[in-house]
Amino acid sequence: MTTVGQLAISTPSPREILMTRVFNAPRELVFEAMYQPELLKRWLNGPPGWSLEFCEVDFRVGGGFRQVWHGPEGAEMGMGGVFREIVRPERIVRTELFDEDWTGGEALATLVLSERAGKTELALTVLYASQQARDGALQSGMKDGVAASYDQLDALFAAQQAA
Repeated sequence: MTTVGQLAISTPSPREILMTRVFNAPRELVFEAMYQPELLKRWLNGPPGWSLEFCEVDFRVGGGFRQVWHGPEGAEMGMGGVFREIVRPERIVRTELFDEDWTGGEALATLVLSERAGKTELALTVLYASQQARDGALQSGMKDGVAASYDQLDALFAAQQAA
């Protein structure tokens, strides 16, 4: 297992990455932050210099999503997918495919939220098309981007609680 700040990252199988993080917020708040475009734009920005500029979500089973980030020196990264399962407020399963398919095809992301004593553990498992695709994702800087985004989400929750 590897950690980046408060984000724990492991590889439970040759094709999977598991990322976990605990937030000081109720599960319902964390769940809402996972799909509402106005909230996603406030925290899902990745590492410094990047920002989520476009976010469209049709949050229903069979509905799609589209996200586009802008980064340093005009860089752009886009991805989209389809929601396969939604169980409020505990589980979201969706496909993910980047515009520049550096992960070797569609991935399946399963988000599970568990609440204990007012805190929520987020567990995100991403299943890739192959071990090579998983290893490429691990080497891409994805860990730092996810950790930075989750730090921004944690700050958003702290600001909401302080207000």
